[in-house]
Amino acid sequence: MRRVETIALLALLLASTASGALPPSLQSRLAQLPAALQRELRAHDALWVALTPAQQHALRARVAAWDALPAPAHRRQREHWQAWRALPVDEQLRVQSAADRFGALPVAEQQGLRAQFLQLDATTRRGWLLGPALGADYDALQPLLLQVPPEQSEPLLAVLRAMTPAERMDLGRLARRTAPAQRDALRRALLSTAAANRVAWLQSELAR
Repeated sequence: MRRVETIALLALLLASTASGALPPSLQSRLAQLPAALQRELRAHDALWVALTPAQQHALRARVAAWDALPAPAHRRQREHWQAWRALPVDEQLRVQSAADRFGALPVAEQQGLRAQFLQLDATTRRGWLLGPALGADYDALQPLLLQVPPEQSEPLLAVLRAMTPAERMDLGRLARRTAPAQRDALRRALLSTAAANRVAWLQSELAR
């Protein structure tokens, strides 16, 4: 992985903003909440209780720092956290590994990599929120990823992650030569094509 990619992936690695154990008022109403939310809140509570007093103090300090941020920074970090949670587990591990390597670099080198990342255009930087696989191919895939209907978003990302880099490059070539008005039809065709037939479909479309 190129080093500038390491700093790009750091944008995904955000810690939880949990602020403490569940308050009694919430515990008493827990049974009224959806089951998935109950599980998440109980897990949150268990993690908090397991922290040492020093760790709890440090986490409260981080929450206070979060609360002091301006609204645009809140939106940006929330977007990064949501992108992190949407990644498959194997890609989360790759991001964590990249963060560990970055953290082991000298401070001057870290600053240099951050500066390189900030020199990328804003669209390319946002593309890295999709993770290491799609972030690396985002420039090629960008035409296909613009104005995606909400119901197509998750299935489309799942299909793209299942493809090889070479297949994604071919798809990017196809998307760039497809008129903007026809790209929704291209996405639908991609989503309706079985994985076993995808390479043949791509080659057929490119040959037209």
